[in-house]
Amino acid sequence: MQKIILPIRFYTAFFIMIVLASSCKKQLNQINPNSPTLAGNVTNEQGITAYAMGGVYWNGFNYGDGWLGNSYFSLPWGYHELMGDVVGGGAGSNNQTTTMGVPDSFTPDPVGAPGTVVTNPSPQVSIIRGYNNAAATASANNALYYEWANMYAMINVMNTVLGQLPNVSGLSADKVATVKAWCYWWKGYAYAQLGTLYYAGLIEDKPNVINNQFVSHTAIIAQSDSLLNAALGQLKGIANQGDYTAVVTELIPTQCQVGLGLPLTTTQWIGTINTMLARNILLNRLSPFVNGNPNATITGASIPAIASTDWAAIISYCQAGVQSGDNVFTGRSTASNSFFTAPSGTVASLCATSNQNSTYKVSERLVQQFQAGDERLANFSTANGIFTGDANTNSTRYSLVDGVSAGLTGIQILGSRQVGGLEVYIGPTYEENALMLAEAYIQTGQIDKGLGLIDAVRAYQGAGVAPVAGTGLTLAQALNVLTQERLAALAFRGLSFYDLRRWGWTYGSSKGGGRWGTSLIYNGTVYTNAYINYNYMDYWDVPADETDKNKPSASSAPVVNPNY
Repeated sequence: MQKIILPIRFYTAFFIMIVLASSCKKQLNQINPNSPTLAGNVTNEQGITAYAMGGVYWNGFNYGDGWLGNSYFSLPWGYHELMGDVVGGGAGSNNQTTTMGVPDSFTPDPVGAPGTVVTNPSPQVSIIRGYNNAAATASANNALYYEWANMYAMINVMNTVLGQLPNVSGLSADKVATVKAWCYWWKGYAYAQLGTLYYAGLIEDKPNVINNQFVSHTAIIAQSDSLLNAALGQLKGIANQGDYTAVVTELIPTQCQVGLGLPLTTTQWIGTINTMLARNILLNRLSPFVNGNPNATITGASIPAIASTDWAAIISYCQAGVQSGDNVFTGRSTASNSFFTAPSGTVASLCATSNQNSTYKVSERLVQQFQAGDERLANFSTANGIFTGDANTNSTRYSLVDGVSAGLTGIQILGSRQVGGLEVYIGPTYEENALMLAEAYIQTGQIDKGLGLIDAVRAYQGAGVAPVAGTGLTLAQALNVLTQERLAALAFRGLSFYDLRRWGWTYGSSKGGGRWGTSLIYNGTVYTNAYINYNYMDYWDVPADETDKNKPSASSAPVVNPNY
C-alpha cells in the first residue's frame, strides 16, 4: 500500500481545538486534551459556533506562526509590510525578515549623483527560490510557507463545519444561514489572500481531500468572488435578526467585541463583503503611476492593466461597501489564551518600541507619506536616534510610539503593546472602502469627488490637515495625494505591498517600475529624492512544502511564476 504524505494544508486539521458543547463557556481557550470526535461533540449550536470560531481565529490566524511573533498578523503580514516598505527588518531577525524587504538597488540622489547605485548582493527573487524547500521551512527560512498554511487551514475547517452543519440539532433556518455565511465569508477571505499573493493555488471544497489540480491565481480570485457572493445570498435571505445576532455573537471572540469589532449587523456584513469584492479587483489589476506619470506602463507583469469596466465595478461595490462607523471584523489581544498576544502578535506591536531593539523598524518611506502638520505624526518619535540596519533601506530615524501608553487621543493609533489596546483590522474598513472609491472616481475623471473622500478619511483619522477638494489638482497631483493617503491611512493592514505592486513601484527598472522621490538614509546622510529599484516578485511561487508532497497534475497551471 502506498504511503500517503499529507500536504501542509492538512496538518492543522489534526490539531483543531474543539469546545465541548456541554461547557457553559464559549471561549477559545476551552480545549479538550482528549480530542473528542467532531461527530460526537459538535452536535448543537454551542458546539458548531465554537468550532467555527476556532477554525478562523486559531487555525487561520494562529497555528504555525510561532517563529516570529505569534500570529498570522506578525509573520505572514510581516512580509506584506516589509515588501510594502511600511517597515524594515531588524538586524539579525529570523525568517528572512532582513532580506525579503530589501530592494535590488537604490540610487540615493538620482539628480545630483546619477552614477551612485547601491546594489543588493542577494535579490529577493533569489531568496524566494533558494529557500523554497522543506529544509528551509524547518529552519524558519522559507517565507512562502506561512500564509499558504494559515489560509488553507482556515479553508479546511470551514469545509468541515459546512459538512457537519446538517447534523447539528436545534438550529433555525436563519441560524443555519448565519453559520453558512460565516464559512463562505472566511473561505472567500482566505482565497482572496491566497490568490492575491501566490501565482497558483488549489480550490478545496471538501475537508482533508487531496487535490493536485493547481489553478491560476485568477481562478483563485474567481473562487473567492463566488464564495463572497454565496455569503451575500445567505445574509440577504435572513428574516429573523434575533437568531442572526445570537449566532454571530457566538462566532466572534468576546475580546474582539469592542470598538468597531462589535457584532456586525447583516447590513454591515453585506457592506464588508462588497468592499472585499472591490478589493479583489483593485489589488489584482495594474494601474501604473510611476514617477508621477498616470500613463506609465509596466511590462512582464503577471496581471493585466485595469480597465474602465473594472473602475465601474469598484465604484458600484464601494458605494454599497463599508460606511463610516460600521462594525467590521477586528482582532484584540487578551492577557492569556489569545490568538495573538499584545507585545508580539502583530507587526505594529513588534514595531511599537524603540527602534534600537524592535523586531520591525518603521520605514522612512512610511513617515514620508504624512505631510507636515498631520496630527497622525504623533504616532512616530525620533527620540531613540537612528537605527542603522543590515540594509541601508532599513535605516531609520523613527520609532513607532505605543499610542495607548502614550495617551494619544483624537487620531488613529497605529501601534501598541498594551493588552487589548490595539484594534487589528482583519477585513475591510471604512477607510479602505472610501479610498478605493476615491481612486476610482479620480481615475474616471471625477477628481474633486475623489479628493473629497480623501478629505473625509483624513478627518475620520484625525489628521487635521487642510482639505484638498476644490483646490484644482490635476490628475497626476490627485493621484499623488491618493497614493500618499492610502499608504498612510492603511498602514499595518497588510495592503501596502499590493498597492506598490499595482502602481508599478515594486517592478524592476527594466520593466518600467521603481519608486521615485523617496526618503532614505545612506552613509549617515538623509536623502529625500532617492530612487528605489525593488524588483520584487509580483506573485509568489507555490511553497515547495505543498508541491513536493502533492505533485501537480499534468493539466495544472504553472506553480512557479514564469515572469521571474
